[in-house]
Formats: sequence, C-alpha cells, structure tokens
Amino acid sequence: MKKTLKRSHFGMTQMISMKQLRYFVEIAESGSFSGAAQRLFVAQSALSRQIKELESHLGTPLFERTARQPNLTQAGLAFLPRAKGILIDVDSAGRLANSVGQGQSGTLRLCHASTVPLVGKLQEVLSHYLRLAPAVSIEVCVESSAIQLQDLLHHRMDIGLLRLPVLHQADDLTLLSLFKEQVVVAVGPTHHLASESRIALAQLRDESFVSVPHPQRGGLSYLSFELCAKAGFSPKPAQVYSVKRTQSLLVQAGFGIALLPASTARASSLHAIEITDEGCESEVVLAYREPASALVAAFVAHFKESFSSR
Repeated sequence: MKKTLKRSHFGMTQMISMKQLRYFVEIAESGSFSGAAQRLFVAQSALSRQIKELESHLGTPLFERTARQPNLTQAGLAFLPRAKGILIDVDSAGRLANSVGQGQSGTLRLCHASTVPLVGKLQEVLSHYLRLAPAVSIEVCVESSAIQLQDLLHHRMDIGLLRLPVLHQADDLTLLSLFKEQVVVAVGPTHHLASESRIALAQLRDESFVSVPHPQRGGLSYLSFELCAKAGFSPKPAQVYSVKRTQSLLVQAGFGIALLPASTARASSLHAIEITDEGCESEVVLAYREPASALVAAFVAHFKESFSSR
C-alpha cells in the first residue's frame, strides 16, 4: 500500500529566499508595503506575494494588515533581528569572497634570505602594499635560497626573496628580478685592509674567507666563489666560517673577510671596500609559484610595478 507522507511547514522543500528576507526587512523598516515597493523598485503585488509565501513557509503571520499600515506581529518582531542579521552576514560573506578573489584579503607567507633584509626599498614597497591592502596580513620567515625554493614547490610558502644564482630552478617557479647592487669586500675594523677604499679581487688570493659555498645551494656564498674563480683563485676558508647569516658577525670579530652586498656591509657597520673588477653585482629576485593565486598575483604585480619604475 502506498503511504502518504505529511509535511510540516519546516519540512517543505521550498526554502526561505534572500529576496523574501530583504522584502520583509524593508517593509518592517519603511512601515508600509507601498513604501517598501518603491524603495525596492518592485511591484507592490510581487512584494505582497513574496511575503505571503514567507508567512506560509513559517506557518505564522509576520504582519497584522490594517487599513493604515502593517504592524509586526509578535512572531514578526522576533523574526526581524534574525532576518537582518542573516542579511548582514551574507553581505559580509560576499564582500569577503570578493576581496579574497580580487587578491585584496588573506594571509601571505613570505620568506627572505638573511642577505635580503626587509629594509630600504624593500621595506618601502612592502609598507606601501600593506597600506593599499589593509585586509592582507604577512607571515615572515628567514631561510636560505635553496630552502625557499623547496618550500615554494611544496606549497609551504607563497613568496620568496633571494639572491641569485639559483642552481636548481623548477619549471613551476618564476623568478622576478627586482634590483642589483654592488658586491664589496667586507672587513672588520682591525683588519689590515681596513684602510683600503678600492681593491681588485686578485689581491684577496691569500685572505681567509668566512663564507663557504654549499655544493647544492646557490645564493651569495656561491656568487662569491664564482667571482673569485673568475679572478683566478679559490677563496681560502677561514678557521671559523659560515654558509649564511652569521658571516657579518664573523667578519666583525676578525675571523676573516667576506664578499657582501654593499647594503649588508653598511647595515653591519663593516668597512666596505669597492671592487674594481667588472660584474661584481648581486641580483635580488622575487620567487613565486605558477599558477599564482589572486593574492600572490596582486602582491607580485605591486612589486613588479614598484621596482620597474626605479
């Protein structure tokens, strides 16, 4: 035997629509069906029909129809703040979705090499970006160039700031050149070269270097090795050396010398000696993964425009 299923009002397949909620709130706030219809640019008959469907769905009247104006019933009074809250939440959710979709909201994971501090022009451009995108937050970490590239490939970060050369670049990664700066010889205050202002790389043949290139990594230490090789020698390791961020401290302590970007040498209060050889430059790039999200694309576009205008 075929059974007949009875449905309660709240078991109906038809759901309350956003249109019905907007119409209800507008009538309640304007105090009349005609006034609400004018403000909503709809026919009063269509407005009345939507409210009747809403009341039918809820199983209770929301308005007391009078000759002068509709008054909210007790059910209508209870329903009004919740209806307004739903409309506000939906509107807020829509703005959030649009903001994220346009790359104007969210969290960016940014990593930079220790030799690419967020100072000077980088700080200026980053601060300007944050002023333009107040709903964006940035999580910052410091890692070597090689680790940054791996983190980008495995979706552990979104933006990398590093120095060339890169020894192993994946096809999915894009490197955007930001700027180049001179590489100098950095020495401590008591070093015998501290009185020099200009020097050729070949004159450093017998000096001890606190920077040692890693065989599987690129970056500044590898660049230093390449520049010395072009000058006809391999840098001699100091008794105390480092492959990354402690190089400035070791130079300051007198353990040896290092080839550093001019900005890094100045920031560390080291004596910087200009190198007379050609091509002694270090290039800073912004790395990101393709295809880029809207948030990453907006960040990259801002940096590209800012640095291309220099």
